[in-house]
Amino acid sequence: MLLKITQGKIFLNDQDIAKEEELQKALDIALEAGYRHIDTAPVYENEKIIGQVLKKWFDSGKIKRSDIFIVTKLPPSGNRPEDVEKWITRSLKDLQLKYVDLYLIHTPFAFEKVSDGDLHPVDENGEIKLDLSTDHVKIWAEMEKQVNCGRAKAIGLSNFNVRQITRILNNSKIKVSMLQVELHVYLQQKHLVEFCKKQNIPITAYSPLGTRGLVKLLKKLEEIPDMLQNDVVLEVAKSYKKSPAQILLRFIVQNGIAVIPKSTNSQRIKENIQLFSWELKSEDMEKLSNLDLHEVGRICDFTMFKGIKRHPEYPF
Repeated sequence: MLLKITQGKIFLNDQDIAKEEELQKALDIALEAGYRHIDTAPVYENEKIIGQVLKKWFDSGKIKRSDIFIVTKLPPSGNRPEDVEKWITRSLKDLQLKYVDLYLIHTPFAFEKVSDGDLHPVDENGEIKLDLSTDHVKIWAEMEKQVNCGRAKAIGLSNFNVRQITRILNNSKIKVSMLQVELHVYLQQKHLVEFCKKQNIPITAYSPLGTRGLVKLLKKLEEIPDMLQNDVVLEVAKSYKKSPAQILLRFIVQNGIAVIPKSTNSQRIKENIQLFSWELKSEDMEKLSNLDLHEVGRICDFTMFKGIKRHPEYPF
């Protein structure tokens, strides 16, 4: 789940929250704090809860549908032209909405469609079942139909590389309105960012503070240290009397990129939006820029899905 505040480019991402009560509380806190942009996806398995919370807020009169910007995504297991309408319709039903403001293709690769609706189907060896016939141009044409019929106001991409984005740009009638990718001080993706700026494609950065649980799962603890404990980050944070998280988020925002910090903690949710009354000096921006580990710093390479690199559209 992602929520954007009205006064700037910052989001709250709670996609890993499992408990309904905890998610509902986090949503209420964030909405009260002024966040107004919600990002979800079928693979987060929280669209129904978000729909319930939004309905409560709409019914109370505290907010209107036009006050909220809602994003959801086409899952890898639905990454086929013939499945686009089915999945967006399902999301709209769960969210209790008539339209979403932005619909993204969640990944450039696709999983097999299985009869029981398993979002992450695996074979007897534990390998992810891949659909190797992925055609982005045909899928994008179906995404465009969702705009034309009113189910989505805009469409975009997530986890795509420059080559994949270029192919869609060369074969599209409706522009790519957003690219959502992993981006943080250790993975700054400068080439991708420059490409998107030239193409006028806004970027949203997920995992802007790192995802230590995933780092541990993928056994990357030695390769990717905790950025919140980085000496340079701590030094800069001390000089500004800000938290390390605020420094890391401000660095990305100051580069013109939206961010998605993840938290269910009330204090951190409120703290993470306090980024717009101050800015980092150029010398401190340079210090943080020099922390880039390039591809070594990538956390979410999707290798938690065994065999994923066999897909011809694996992006990394």
